[in-house]
Amino acid sequence: MTRVLHVITGLDRGGAEQQLLLLLRYLPAACEVAILTGDGTLSGEVEALGIPVHRIGMRGNTDLAALPELVRLMRRGRYDVVHTHLYRACVFGRVAARLAGVRRVIATEHSLGAGHIEGRATTRGVRLLYRATERLGTTTVAVSDTVADRLAGWGVPRSRTVVIPNCVDAAAFAYRPDRRATARRRLGLGADDFVVGTVARLVPTKGVEVLIDAMDATSTAKLLIVGDGPMADALRRHAERSPAASRIVFAGETGDVAGALSAMDVFATASAQETFGLSVLEALASGLPVLYSVCPALEDLPAWQAPSAERLPISADAYGAAIERRSQQPPARLAPPPAVARYGVAAQVARLTALYRGAPTLPDADGPGGSGGPADSGSTTLPAQREHLSL
Repeated sequence: MTRVLHVITGLDRGGAEQQLLLLLRYLPAACEVAILTGDGTLSGEVEALGIPVHRIGMRGNTDLAALPELVRLMRRGRYDVVHTHLYRACVFGRVAARLAGVRRVIATEHSLGAGHIEGRATTRGVRLLYRATERLGTTTVAVSDTVADRLAGWGVPRSRTVVIPNCVDAAAFAYRPDRRATARRRLGLGADDFVVGTVARLVPTKGVEVLIDAMDATSTAKLLIVGDGPMADALRRHAERSPAASRIVFAGETGDVAGALSAMDVFATASAQETFGLSVLEALASGLPVLYSVCPALEDLPAWQAPSAERLPISADAYGAAIERRSQQPPARLAPPPAVARYGVAAQVARLTALYRGAPTLPDADGPGGSGGPADSGSTTLPAQREHLSL
């Protein structure tokens, strides 16, 4: 069985970290995980899968002591593949893999925005370091065509990149009335409340303040904000000044995103930048109508793939009017649209598995991005238990 070491900066509840956890449930490989900093709230969930977690204990961005520690781990583990996730892990992981003699080094670029990567400005130094270490790897995976275009703009050759989109486990987010009732009781929401919600890391680019301001134009709707981040306190203060303050609920970070989505009647995100837009796909999987401004995952598909998603300008007036209009309609749960199946787990796992094997071409995909686009989730059957898999 192919041995794979995933190297990631941390294991808190971010989008990249959640994607890794999902892939670990299904990848047909003997996987282990190395985290550079701290521990993280998802470490226990990874270990519960029977997957070893190696804690490197990196103390900062320039803690070079992490490099020999990674090299020793890779040599000791005799891994066939090193797969890195997030900027710091990609830089250190690629260098360590080259020094350790690992033959196949894959990096997934999850969070490359316009002018920033994972919250840090994409200065000339950041770009130079990224490009220099990128050449030490085998292939860079972009999670959308948007990210692939940005990498090309940085000077990463198209021949070295492949698009394998993020995936959504539709069954995990399927709507259940009992889940809705439990979540609403926990969050202090009434059974008959009309709830518009968002799930996001609370950072400037997510536009959560737009949703808060939009509430001024609504009469009875409640806003549920799920997530945490450096802007949490500022957003709370902003909400306290709103005439709709009593109708705004901050839920904080949660390990039950599916429950939070079940508690909502509409999902909204006024994000100005996204590399994929996973939260939108999860909301659609939960049967929610969606209001959004930026979502490459949907923008790469024809509109009929997600008819329940409405694109809006980033404006409190636009969101307020849309929320008020929907609050006057009887709430209804929808069947997940075709876009959800297009980003199913099975197809993406199959494509990543082929990449681990060193396939010269990846399995065909009927979707955007050519050979890297999303494929129908029925094209590959997912095993129920990862311990029965072999590569």
